[in-house]
Amino acid sequence: MKYSFTLKFRLCEKTPDLDQIVDRLFESGCDDALVGLGIAGHISLAFDRESTSAFDALESAISDVKNALPNARVVEATPDYVGLTEAAEFIGMSRQGMRKLMTENEATFPSPVHAGNTGVWHLADVLGWLITERNSIIDSATVELANEARRINLAKQINALPAGALEDAIELVSSD
Repeated sequence: MKYSFTLKFRLCEKTPDLDQIVDRLFESGCDDALVGLGIAGHISLAFDRESTSAFDALESAISDVKNALPNARVVEATPDYVGLTEAAEFIGMSRQGMRKLMTENEATFPSPVHAGNTGVWHLADVLGWLITERNSIIDSATVELANEARRINLAKQINALPAGALEDAIELVSSD
């Protein structure tokens, strides 16, 4: 199955020449990715990778990047964090239609990861809600990929926590 996703990395060393980066990535197996260097010290790769599972696709892509750029550190895996517009695009709906679904179903619609002028959700939560609450038919590869990207992003965040912080935080939120 083909999985389309983006991986963003921080380059933790003096950035080599762009052509050299692209060559190293291609040689390490990233010939199925478009490479972007929009932010200084960062690299973004948009993959279309064939694999037996979303996890295997993400794992092999991360491994290929780290083989080419050993000091690169994962910043984000997508699709995970989305606004209403991006969530709507994944299911072929307008932003207005998605907003209407959210406002008409406030009690059951997933809570955002960030609430503010622009809300941000985990795509996996929105897709899961659409499947269970609206009986929507969503491509299983998209659901699988959204769950795996979320898992990578959460693992990255957990790994950055000081010792003992995770247990304390779990205790705080589990008393809700």
